[in-house]
Amino acid sequence: MTSATRQPETPAPTVPPRLIATDLDGTLLRDDKSVSPRTVAALAAAEEAGIEVFFVTGRPARWMDVVSEHVHGHGLAICGNGAAVVDLHGGPGAHRFVKVRELARENALDAVSLVRDAAPGTVYAVEQTYGFNQEPAYPKLHMEIPDILASAEELLAPGGVADHEPVLKILAYHPALDPDDFLATARLAVGDRATITRSSPSALLEISGPGVSKASTLALCCAERGISHEEVVAFGDMPNDVEMLTWAGQSYAMGNAHPDVLTAASGRTVANNEDGVAVVIERLLAERL
Repeated sequence: MTSATRQPETPAPTVPPRLIATDLDGTLLRDDKSVSPRTVAALAAAEEAGIEVFFVTGRPARWMDVVSEHVHGHGLAICGNGAAVVDLHGGPGAHRFVKVRELARENALDAVSLVRDAAPGTVYAVEQTYGFNQEPAYPKLHMEIPDILASAEELLAPGGVADHEPVLKILAYHPALDPDDFLATARLAVGDRATITRSSPSALLEISGPGVSKASTLALCCAERGISHEEVVAFGDMPNDVEMLTWAGQSYAMGNAHPDVLTAASGRTVANNEDGVAVVIERLLAERL
């Protein structure tokens, strides 16, 4: 574990940042899911200095109340590992989807079948823009009541019981496999039919549309603002952050990060419980003086 007094390992100097992209769980948030006063102050100072802050998370939009008061002027967040760009100005339950990159049902059904064949015992849940549905055997991992209980095939069938909203991602859970082994097995089985990653310490995979990731949606948002990847500073801790950390001009793995993240990032900071994001933001702002 990185000590609280250790300074972050800093990437080579680059162009001044115009956008900070940060993951939430295990990165910006402490383990109790709070945003520390130090981090709140650092985010506000970055925005005041003209640096946009984007929250880029695997969370669905309905779980964004934990940071909705810290989105400042633009009010936007990237949710569902890049499947949606959401305006959080309306507050919990009143968010507006600005961009949706859905998982086509044909691809989703292919992925369900291929992963289940490769890893028997896999069970599924389906995230849609506003709804959450699951198979009866899917465990209570998310502290919420599903809208519909049915097989994944029924939930994903065109014209079926859940065809009223786009599919953002599928959650695939296995009760026994090692999480990294499950991820490797699923990626090999599915190929380019979908994007598969994980952010949970358990064997829980997140399946999105082909090419949909935190990195690709962040790149779209930056292009709309005339911001290059060299002007982005990114933070993360889990495999679903790897592409974003590789893409950004400067990137930081948290002190508590997965080994793949430590390899992907160009720098390191202290752990989420030690305000590692704030530590870097404070230094970046001090360098601008």
